[in-house]
Amino acid sequence: MTEKSITKYSELGSLELKQKAETFFDYLDVNIHTRREYKYRIGLFLEFITTNGFDRNSFLNFKRFLIDREDLAVSTKNKYLATARIFLKELYRLGILPVEITVNIRSFNQSSKHKREGLNHSEIEALVKRIYALENNERNTRLKALFSLLVFQGLRQIEIIRLDVKDLDLVAKKAYVQGKGRDDKEGVHLMPETIKTLKLYMRVNKVASGALFRSMSNRKSERISTMTIKRELKSLFRDEGIDKSVHGLRHYYITTLLERFDVRDVRKFSRHKSLEMLIVYDDEIDIEEKSREVAECFKGLGII
Repeated sequence: MTEKSITKYSELGSLELKQKAETFFDYLDVNIHTRREYKYRIGLFLEFITTNGFDRNSFLNFKRFLIDREDLAVSTKNKYLATARIFLKELYRLGILPVEITVNIRSFNQSSKHKREGLNHSEIEALVKRIYALENNERNTRLKALFSLLVFQGLRQIEIIRLDVKDLDLVAKKAYVQGKGRDDKEGVHLMPETIKTLKLYMRVNKVASGALFRSMSNRKSERISTMTIKRELKSLFRDEGIDKSVHGLRHYYITTLLERFDVRDVRKFSRHKSLEMLIVYDDEIDIEEKSREVAECFKGLGII
């Protein structure tokens, strides 16, 4: 990288860099929610190069910086690294950077196993009991509807925030969902409890058209974000002493179905593109059950 390029970036303030990054992400061929995630995550990389300068080793040094961040999970580190990689590749593609500085720098290694621990039956029962007791006001009925879509339907958070009122056919007991990495929508059969909570939510909040779930802040016309779902559910989790991710609700949905149905049947309801991840879920259940049998092999060999 030339001295001119280094000078060019070292003279930019963090705010100007952030504005440039947001402009680049606006023109990427990804959906609006992905662009929003990129804009949020690029801040850490921009802060890093503002403090440490910018040169041909900045991406590698950023990875080393992430290695030392013990407060971040490996999956989170990979998201920050991937966002910085996309940003730098775009700078190179547009001719702003003279060289591609992300080449031969790998992502962090992650286990092939499912990376988020799902909630168990007792935790779900505790959450259901708490939610059932909530007053049916605007915020609580929204929480009940979100919880139903996550637990009884196994929807991804991104799928929930994309839902419009027109995507619901409550007479036919179906919702039409835009799945992960898909441009079209697919029908999902709604469970009785989900239909009840959706009807209640829509009646209390007077939702008749447009986005199904809207912000309750000053910008009430805006569609809610996945951040909102996480904030609402994590607050509920904390009240019950549950230290797990919101994605753990989808994990619960899938593992509960696998206790009764074949992997191929569960694939249809969970809408996984391949069987690979479902086999990981199935293995988790199988290993947990067999671990009790393994323990029996060593019964009576106490050392304390």
